[in-house]
Amino acid sequence: MSESIDQEYRKVAQILGKAGVAMPVSPKLVELLKMNIKGDCVDFMSAFRRKVGQTMEQLKESIPKYCKKSYSEEEILKMVDELCRNGVMIDQPNRKGVVVYRLLPIARQFEYSFMKRLEPTDENIKKARGFIELMQDIRDALIEDYDKLPSLMESMPPFDRAVPIRENKETGEEIKITVNKELETPQERILNVEDIQELIDKFDDIAVGYCYCRQQEEFLGHPCKQIEPSESCFTLGKSARHTSKYGFTRLVSKEEALELLKKCEDAALVHKAYHLHSDTANEEVAICNCCNCCCPVSKPHVIIPAVTMANYVARIDEEGCIGCGTCVEKCHNQVLEMNDNDKAELTGDACIGCGVCAYFCPENAIALEEIPQKRVNILPPPNPK
Repeated sequence: MSESIDQEYRKVAQILGKAGVAMPVSPKLVELLKMNIKGDCVDFMSAFRRKVGQTMEQLKESIPKYCKKSYSEEEILKMVDELCRNGVMIDQPNRKGVVVYRLLPIARQFEYSFMKRLEPTDENIKKARGFIELMQDIRDALIEDYDKLPSLMESMPPFDRAVPIRENKETGEEIKITVNKELETPQERILNVEDIQELIDKFDDIAVGYCYCRQQEEFLGHPCKQIEPSESCFTLGKSARHTSKYGFTRLVSKEEALELLKKCEDAALVHKAYHLHSDTANEEVAICNCCNCCCPVSKPHVIIPAVTMANYVARIDEEGCIGCGTCVEKCHNQVLEMNDNDKAELTGDACIGCGVCAYFCPENAIALEEIPQKRVNILPPPNPK
């Protein structure tokens, strides 16, 4: 009987894999799905076998074809509500005003459920441990052929886009922005919003929740070193309406959003924008504020290969640098070092132009150089401990 149930969940995992980044169907994944998809919802998921987003009318046609049982509209809506509350599905109107029920990528089940403040119950700790172990299994499988990872990453969609801090904390002055005139700018350049306040101003609906990465690490005995548990993950527009409707986040005003973002800057967190379908040509759907001790896609803590899009890189004025080492301490991807002259120096190519170093520099001696948008690939170590 147990094998039969597990087989049903394996089918569910395969269906969910069509909604985004697919994960290897393993016993660990099955156990995680069992926590979020229960009862008739397991059978109902089969209705999405051919299409991961459907209207009510389409579902009524799909259910007789693919599900073992039949369901009334009332029963469908009840299951939809349960699945939405567990991060499995989103229900939002399309441009014509018709509600579409769309499956979410598997990782969203963890992310959404951990955006609300949770108690460290046995189930929540089990879920946190299970998800990170799942990520580690994926990493272990990928690094078996480590030499091929760099070329594989070239086809990976970006996880996020760094949005730089624009003001120096000590002086209150704007961080200097320079342009690299030696680099040709592509004619079809994507013009993203590069100021966090302008990004907030774009949206009427803004919601905020807790950082799921930091809450996970807290439950596993690794509290964040940069900030106490607090609201720091934002969803925007349609995503804000969905996450607030189902209790993952709460709606906030633009003014409160900016106040919370300022606290994130003071904690040396990095603003990262997420775009629809991981395409920076599309509108933003979320803003994360990432530390480098919990974030699984920061260089010091990376679990699986990650790609961040960047439009800037830090440039240090060696004459203005007093060698205090503040920027080295605060650097998100640990790409700043003190050189033989006791001056800060940029090393490697993993700078994402987040502006944290420039924000904290007491002499305002760090500028951001605008560059054509580039991919910053972050690889996990070949032999992680």
